[in-house]
Amino acid sequence: MYRKQELANGVRVVTEEIPSVHSAAVGIWIGCGSRDESEQQLGLSHFLEHMFFKGTKNRTAKQIAEQLDAVGGHLNAFTTKEYTCLYAKVVAEHLGLAIEVLSDMYFNSLFAELDLAKEKKVVLEEIKMYEDSPDELVHDLFSETVWQDHPLGRPILGSAESVSSLGKDQVIEYLYKQYVPENTVLAVAGNIKHHEVVNRLDDVFGQFRRNGGKRLMSPAVFQARSRNFAKDTEQLQICLGVPGLSQDDKDIYALYALNNMLGGGLSSRLFQEIREERGLAYSIYSYHTSYSDTGLFTIYAGTSPENYQELIEVILKEIYSFKNKGVTEVELQRTKDQIKGNLLLGMENVSSRMSRLGKTELSFDRVVTAEEIVKEINTVTRQDIHMVAERLFNRASFSSTTIGQTNNELLWPQLLANSGL
Repeated sequence: MYRKQELANGVRVVTEEIPSVHSAAVGIWIGCGSRDESEQQLGLSHFLEHMFFKGTKNRTAKQIAEQLDAVGGHLNAFTTKEYTCLYAKVVAEHLGLAIEVLSDMYFNSLFAELDLAKEKKVVLEEIKMYEDSPDELVHDLFSETVWQDHPLGRPILGSAESVSSLGKDQVIEYLYKQYVPENTVLAVAGNIKHHEVVNRLDDVFGQFRRNGGKRLMSPAVFQARSRNFAKDTEQLQICLGVPGLSQDDKDIYALYALNNMLGGGLSSRLFQEIREERGLAYSIYSYHTSYSDTGLFTIYAGTSPENYQELIEVILKEIYSFKNKGVTEVELQRTKDQIKGNLLLGMENVSSRMSRLGKTELSFDRVVTAEEIVKEINTVTRQDIHMVAERLFNRASFSSTTIGQTNNELLWPQLLANSGL
């Protein structure tokens, strides 16, 4: 089902043929994100992503927006800490148009001074909107807390000061250094033919040459700390967590299962105990973020300041239970079925399939299939869950970040000490 071909210049093409659908999705995946930025470049990866939509030698910004809209298609992009993606989804017969528009953006963007100035204003408004959403902001502040002074601890959007200082020369220099053939993956999924797609992509991507530097990423050192950010809000926003696992860690599938049982859904222990049984929070969940060499396991909740102590006590109690009492076979089987169901249902979407092709090829230099993940999930045992809980949940590794009207740095150490962890 999955096929891969490397073009002469090092660009990788990965495809999946799905004859039963009417659509096709194509993505340009670049192994470059906010982690690749220096302190003087904060927000540059995200800003560059914006600038690809502002006009090329062949199309105005309006024409870029209109051409895929006119055929019922969808065009977008996003930036993460370790990669960037430009992508489109169209009816399969219009795949050629999608490739034409994306490649035009990739190779022929003008980066005009007037457009740079206007888009800075847009990004600055995006930053303000984000800072006005404490339930979103707290996650970035938590990363900053535990990875202080490291690129993984910096916000993808950058800051108002850093974005305001970006210039055209910086943008173009960064583009030519990072957006190089060996750092580029082209992923296509849908009602397509592999050889036809490769030939079409080779025509537009096979000839470009850029001599960027080798990608260097400094290791991130986790710092266990507690911080509160005072803000006049009704709720207290809370993130607490521990160092996680890297993308290729041997225990990653056991961690997927643990996270799902602890706080990954409506039937999870944290949701049932904190929201359904005690009514302490409307929003409560856990998640794990993996990077190439590290990870971060996070629990988030929003609650009234007077509920903070009880809520933290319940969270730590549930973590203690995972570490010392384990899980039942019934609970483990239920979470396996849930993970597999969510995964396989997601694979009915061609955009999801394209994303899996691009992301895993960038991360592992191969496609990690849904079937492979299902197989790995099926092998997870109760002992595996216990071992990964032992590995992650050490009292000395816990950190917390809160946004609100009270100084919870004073409560957190004592609550942690009383947890038994």
